[in-house]
Amino acid sequence: MSTARIQPTACSLSSTVRHLGFFNVRLPRSAAISSNSFDRVRRYGIRKALTVSMSSASSSDPLEILVKASGTTPNKLGDCPFCQRVLLTLEEKHLPYDLKLVDLTNKPEWFLKINSEGKVPVIKLDEKWMPDSDVITQALEEKYPNPPLGTPPEKSSVGSKIFSTFIGFLKSKDPSDGTEQALIEELRSFNNYIKENGPFVNGKEVSAVDLSLGPKLHHLEIALGHYKNWSVPDSLPYTKSYMKSIFSRDSFIKTRAQPEDVIAGWRPKVLG
Repeated sequence: MSTARIQPTACSLSSTVRHLGFFNVRLPRSAAISSNSFDRVRRYGIRKALTVSMSSASSSDPLEILVKASGTTPNKLGDCPFCQRVLLTLEEKHLPYDLKLVDLTNKPEWFLKINSEGKVPVIKLDEKWMPDSDVITQALEEKYPNPPLGTPPEKSSVGSKIFSTFIGFLKSKDPSDGTEQALIEELRSFNNYIKENGPFVNGKEVSAVDLSLGPKLHHLEIALGHYKNWSVPDSLPYTKSYMKSIFSRDSFIKTRAQPEDVIAGWRPKVLG
């Protein structure tokens, strides 16, 4: 495993740091690179770790976060939408972080010592390892309140049934079982909400619910397009516009899963 210290930035990323066996980081040409301390190397059993410091970001100590590694391409982020949710939160709050990619098909012993359940994401906050994207994002909001990403309680469930109905339709082998219509109804409800309240769930600014829903819609678009040749109907223009807005954010582009990983990740559910 290798690590990289990442300072979120709104700029385009133009060059690539490659380091031992695990992970590529794209960064501005002005970024400075230095070796991590040997105690970190010993702690994680890494032959070499790199620290990437971007001059355009905060100088605060980076947060350590463990996320899923790609199953198709070495040194790339994997397809976990819950990991992306946390990474989006870090990016939108401009918090630097040390990203560590974990091979979930061959979980290393050091990782299981951190989280015996073997699940990601996991983040180190106040010297304690914390799992679960719900818990992590709430803790980040409380510890780093600016910029605020909290969603009012009355809006926090908007779009919450889209993911489960997407999975039902994706797994369905019976075109007449109503799963497609159930998904369309959820997307239509969301379309009507965004029409009246958008462009994001909480109005003009992105909030926590968008950072949770965006990665799930990304999976929906890729998986249904691949396995069912299906896309969000043109009759739902506000849903489509919302997806385009979320997917085009710098934070999303930097943290999104590769299509081939999304396709591979859902294959067992589709074929099973």
